[in-house]
Amino acid sequence: MRPRLFPLLASLTLTVCSSGTGGRDDDSATSGTAGTTADSWDSSSGGLTATDTPTTGAPTTGEPTTATSTGEPGSSSGDDSTGEPPLPDDEALLRQAIAGEVDAQEAMATIAGRGGLPVATAGGGFLFACLCGPGSWNLVGDHNLVPNSDTWADAPMAMSGPLWWAEAEVPAPDGSLYKFHEAGEDLYVADPLGRRYGFDDFGRHSIVRASAPHLERWFGLAGDGLSPRDLQVFVPAGGVFTHALYAHDGQNLFDPSAPFGYWELEKTLPPNMLLVGIDNTPARLDEYTHVPDVIDVDPLGGQGEAYADFIDGVVRPRMEAAYGPAEVVGTMGSSLGGLIALVIADRFPDRYDMAISMSGTVGWGSIGLHNETIIERYEAAGKRDFAIYVDSGGEGTCGDDDNDGIDDDDPQASDNFCENAQLQALLGDLGWVEGEDLWYVHVPGAPHNESAWAARVDVPLAEFAAL
Repeated sequence: MRPRLFPLLASLTLTVCSSGTGGRDDDSATSGTAGTTADSWDSSSGGLTATDTPTTGAPTTGEPTTATSTGEPGSSSGDDSTGEPPLPDDEALLRQAIAGEVDAQEAMATIAGRGGLPVATAGGGFLFACLCGPGSWNLVGDHNLVPNSDTWADAPMAMSGPLWWAEAEVPAPDGSLYKFHEAGEDLYVADPLGRRYGFDDFGRHSIVRASAPHLERWFGLAGDGLSPRDLQVFVPAGGVFTHALYAHDGQNLFDPSAPFGYWELEKTLPPNMLLVGIDNTPARLDEYTHVPDVIDVDPLGGQGEAYADFIDGVVRPRMEAAYGPAEVVGTMGSSLGGLIALVIADRFPDRYDMAISMSGTVGWGSIGLHNETIIERYEAAGKRDFAIYVDSGGEGTCGDDDNDGIDDDDPQASDNFCENAQLQALLGDLGWVEGEDLWYVHVPGAPHNESAWAARVDVPLAEFAAL
């Protein structure tokens, strides 16, 4: 059913969709072009526990970060005694790791947080590397086919300490797919620390270089006392964009194997829009809520402002260093992710042009306690200049039986219908104008899940793209 715009409403209720065990999903990994599928590849095998220097290279090339004003990658000092030109930083570091001169895990983490894997060499080829573990590993991909076929041929990788590596010529790197193949188990995996990737009928695959729309990963960003997490970034064609959207619960946005479903955003994102998906962590409920509340017995939540500071002070500068700043910036989420999108816009009203909250848990604070809800916080702050989209499925009669000011006391209401209707009515009273800087959508009876949000996410994306 296509969502219908709903007129101003007056009441609300609450549904909480959250998890204390890694969020609503896990980041599942890859399957091969043939043979056994490899699931749940652990990126921590690359030792990614800290943030590295921000990247300034172009997103489609992922060149190292010590760029000059011309955008050329920085380089090591070279060897004056031989007259050889210096190697680019990532190539030099990876060759040191191969030679056993530096710790392989630390080197891989640095490269993954800088120019990314695979590494372009000064000689025109590419270095592929993996902390793949035991087995007999091979590099396979579009660049090396069995003669007179489209079947990937195995190219054996060498082992240096814990590091498996191969150097290969890739005549046409743009859009060239690759994986690692363990021959004994016939196991195919995408590059665990590869920068560029996508999905097809065989699962996740890695991409050598990309100018077409594609996904990129950044590993282990941390700050403001919060645990490290990965980013899933949709890069539009040529890396050119005018709008950037920071979306929460990043595991659910692009991965078809996400256990709770996914949003298929690669199909609905408008052109010229960069989307940064921020993965959740086991502390999702704490990080996505601005005040404590009680669901069962003990108070939960309240780290939302620290998370907002992390997004604006760590994630956003890192992404702007890598891809450049956008003309229009927004933040988006669903359920508790919708709540935290509103928290971020409230905390940084001059930094975000739009907040998108889908089935947002905007009654948080009033479930078992009487702490300030985001509804009350927006009421106290008054009208600001950023645009807002709120929606829900479900339905209900709504009501405030406990007189706490939040219409969340209809036990039959669902999908945060009543609370979002109350918020929309309040925003209209404060001066937001429906169809200009405020949008409200109600899909009667729609459930509280990823499929429902995927079915209507094109509506707020279109409004954001029009700003």
